[in-house]
Amino acid sequence: MSRRSAIAAAVLVAVGLPLVGVAPAPAAPPEGACRDPLPAGSPVPDQPWAQKSLSLKRTWQHSTGAGVTVAVVDSGVDADHPQLQGKVFPGRDFFLVGEHPGNFDCQSHGTAVASIIAAAPANGIGFSGIAPGAGILPVRVVDKEVNDDGEPIAIDPNTVALGIRYAADQGAKVINLSLSGYGDFAVIRDAVAYAQSLDVLLVAAVGNRQGKNKNPGPSFPAAYEGVLGVGSIDMAGQRSSGSQIGDYVDLVAPGEGVLGATRVAGHNYWTGTSFAAPFVSGTAALVRSAWPTLTAPEVAARILATASPARGGKQSLEYGVGVVDPYRAVTEQLSIKDPSLMPLVTDPPVDVDGMRNLAWWDRMGAGAKLSAGMVVLAIAVTAILAFALPRGKRRRWLARRRAPLPAAPIRQEPPDQIFLFPPPPVEQIR
Repeated sequence: MSRRSAIAAAVLVAVGLPLVGVAPAPAAPPEGACRDPLPAGSPVPDQPWAQKSLSLKRTWQHSTGAGVTVAVVDSGVDADHPQLQGKVFPGRDFFLVGEHPGNFDCQSHGTAVASIIAAAPANGIGFSGIAPGAGILPVRVVDKEVNDDGEPIAIDPNTVALGIRYAADQGAKVINLSLSGYGDFAVIRDAVAYAQSLDVLLVAAVGNRQGKNKNPGPSFPAAYEGVLGVGSIDMAGQRSSGSQIGDYVDLVAPGEGVLGATRVAGHNYWTGTSFAAPFVSGTAALVRSAWPTLTAPEVAARILATASPARGGKQSLEYGVGVVDPYRAVTEQLSIKDPSLMPLVTDPPVDVDGMRNLAWWDRMGAGAKLSAGMVVLAIAVTAILAFALPRGKRRRWLARRRAPLPAAPIRQEPPDQIFLFPPPPVEQIR
């Protein structure tokens, strides 16, 4: 173990997290593997918005993902990042010819994904992964995400399939696939089915092509049966403009301006469904650690059942069932029983005698009110006559002249505008 790995191991022990998948040597890229590597980022001390919204410290009281291996089928993972040291297995590189491990990264994509899943807490750093007790199995199937012109580089389907099968054979309980495409390749479909037969839960990004195409079509491997397809939202809970829409979107997670690690050291802000998927993969690791007897389909069902409501409502093509909620996924007690049926509501039998008595009292009450009103009216008329007749007789029934009204005072009307201050010079009368 390198000196940096030893230091990281000490940090993990200090925060009470288990050591998982300690790499035997520093993860320097093989000579010539990275022709244009991405430079290291700068450490970011502030806690990112996504980690704040998910209440991770409260969740870690119940599960940290300990004992669960999550495979990251991506561009590799830099095992020398300070927050990933001591928790990354050597893995396998299926992109380069030869026998190479997958624990290095030239472009940071896979490193960012792995860090969102399992980065350990560090002093002075607000960022950490969803399941810091989990181990990471790096499976390298691509070098660069885009070419020099910014266009996506197609990944060989056979390479992806080999990576999925390798991860399943190595005992990964969760496989993160932060990749997507239009093609339904039989070799990938078969590899997904093979992993599922070994009780592996697969999580995939739904893709970022919605802004470029109003109907981009199904996204694979997210659209395969049993694969959790993850869309992206921003800090306001709004779907990211590029996050694809369709029935293959099972749920959403933070993916707009989320923080993740870069190769070598430091952090960077990332956007896309590629970085929303690891929030769900990390949650799956938490659940598989806390509920080890659950099968992969049961873990998926638990994650979907405990998702928080999203803007699109229930079963939305944009948001799926809602926003992933790690705390609820780990802690809530769910029942598989159907809800009990409520007893039927029946009308009580009609009480004929009671209805007859009620009608009689209603008639009596109406008659009494009318009689009382007539009595009050007679009293009022009698009082008016008793006051008016003597006065009329004294004046011999002649009209009395009324005293003239006093003269009305002269009213000073205010001007149309009342100025609290003198009007401007241009408006003053000269």
